[in-house]
Amino acid sequence: MAWLLPRACCLKVFCQSSRGPFSSGIARSWSGGPLTAYMPEAVAFAGSRDHPGLYKVSVEQVDEFWGALGRSRLMWINPFHSVKDCNLQQGWVSWFLGGQLNVAVNCLDRHVHTAPNKVALIWEKDEPGKEVRVTYRELLELTCRLGNTLKRQGVKRGDRVIIYMPPCPLAVASILACARIGAVHTVVFAGFSSEALADRIRDAQSETVITVNQALRGGKVIELKQTVDQAMHACPLVKRVLVSMRTEQKVPMSELDVPLEEEMMKEDVCCEPAVMESEDLLFLLYTSGSTGKPKGLVHSQAGYLLYTAITHKYVFDYHDGDIFGCMADIGWITGHSYVVYGPLCNGGTTVLFESTPVYPNPVGEPINTEAWEWYFNVVGDARCPVVDTWWQTETGGICISPRPSSPGDEILPGMAMRPFFGISPALLDEKGNILTQNNVSGALCISQAWPGMARTIYNDHKRFLETYLMPYPGFFFTGDGAYRTSQGYYQLTGRLDDVINVSGHRLGTAELEDTVNQHRAVAESAVIGFPHKIKGEGAYVFIVLKKGIDVSQERLSNELKELVSKKIAKYASPEYVQVTKRLPKTRSGKIMRRVLKKIVEDKTDELGDLTTLDDHEAVEEIIEGHKRLLQEEQGQ
Repeated sequence: MAWLLPRACCLKVFCQSSRGPFSSGIARSWSGGPLTAYMPEAVAFAGSRDHPGLYKVSVEQVDEFWGALGRSRLMWINPFHSVKDCNLQQGWVSWFLGGQLNVAVNCLDRHVHTAPNKVALIWEKDEPGKEVRVTYRELLELTCRLGNTLKRQGVKRGDRVIIYMPPCPLAVASILACARIGAVHTVVFAGFSSEALADRIRDAQSETVITVNQALRGGKVIELKQTVDQAMHACPLVKRVLVSMRTEQKVPMSELDVPLEEEMMKEDVCCEPAVMESEDLLFLLYTSGSTGKPKGLVHSQAGYLLYTAITHKYVFDYHDGDIFGCMADIGWITGHSYVVYGPLCNGGTTVLFESTPVYPNPVGEPINTEAWEWYFNVVGDARCPVVDTWWQTETGGICISPRPSSPGDEILPGMAMRPFFGISPALLDEKGNILTQNNVSGALCISQAWPGMARTIYNDHKRFLETYLMPYPGFFFTGDGAYRTSQGYYQLTGRLDDVINVSGHRLGTAELEDTVNQHRAVAESAVIGFPHKIKGEGAYVFIVLKKGIDVSQERLSNELKELVSKKIAKYASPEYVQVTKRLPKTRSGKIMRRVLKKIVEDKTDELGDLTTLDDHEAVEEIIEGHKRLLQEEQGQ
């Protein structure tokens, strides 16, 4: 994601949207001066006189570095006795052992004591020009009333609570209320379909859903309560649905439904914070995988909170008084880390953006030199650094970014460049050998644990190990490829597994294929991601029809788009549907996706080694069909 960071105080910092592992924005850089003014804890780090020195301490004296930051940046009920107990080889990760705290207290109460009337949230509503400001005192009272409501409704410590809401103050209060009472929040993006929502409710074994009657996004009304009602037919474990009124439109209420505002007004503005262990679950967040089943990644309390606060502070050079604007939806990790937890832990003012970057005018978001230069010159007025950052839901926070760095260090367009404190990246080849030289490409791994990383996949630790820790034993495998330049900078080259990134939403191709294959006419399918000017990536679907089926490509395309919108979400709807007689496969029956990708990217001269291809005529037919499809599209 690209981030824009102004150099002056009290100015806004803008981020276009959440885009999975990448983000862009505008940032200030460290302007020099005493290192202890930049990071007070550095007084205890021998030999750390500059940024490279600090980074070296962070990866070589891990306990000293994170221990000092953990003690000074978080408020503890009981202090931790050990900084970490981590072994990537064995698959366990624990930070700040013995420590007890409450995340909501760290994000709210301690700031209310010092600046109760400081603005915590600026809610930029979907209606242009409409905003609502919420102070820390007001947000704490909202959170406490909601926490007490949840407890009265029967929500207990450790229960999973589904939050299916647009970005709004009550959504933030819902997140923090769960943290306050020790419940585990699971925010589901409000654009997901009823079936996708039901899948996540069932996997999380949740008994409680919080939603709104309607959502507003991009000038459109979205019937969220209606979607929840449909999901409830497949979720017999749910005992209660708390419904907030975003609009004045009344909606049907069943025996499950609870009018949220009415119940909250009955509650006290004080809610006793639960005493949580550092490694207790804080939240689950579902992300697409290559198997077709979304996985609920688990983030815990202290390590995640500290890492989001530190990355927010140093990647964006946040200072007290700044207004920080992250345009991501709260349903994604970017919204969790840089709309809610990072800014609020640092006592900042954070912007909640209810609308969409394409409303009222579309804005593109792919990371490339052209987009970087436009962002730098037009949005940043040719004076603000633009940083392209790399991270994932799994990492919890930004891991590679041009900032922080030494004063005046260069920023190269479209490149994440420098690892953050505590992040030790490594490139490995297909045989698992570490590539130590520069000017080389390989699988991007991280060689040691860091506080913000996910701990497991909910109820499926085996899958967590197999996905992230077993491919390269002793390393965390990110699933991305990267190139290390001759200067030692890191440039991300894309996914190594079958996941595409559509408008910031990671989407497993297997999940899309499973949905497409449910159509009565489809015998087989293959989904390929391709560069899209607005969405970053779009979905291109190849279809093999069942024998005896006669349907036009146009009709099939429309029906498949409708099916995907219903089963997954509208953003997942394919841009192109191409019917073909057969898919290119190896002699063992494996689809040769790299061949399809080259065809979709119009790089047929780069098809590579085809010696394992079973049917060469299939490739020629697909190439011709692709050309016809594009010609028809251009002729419309």
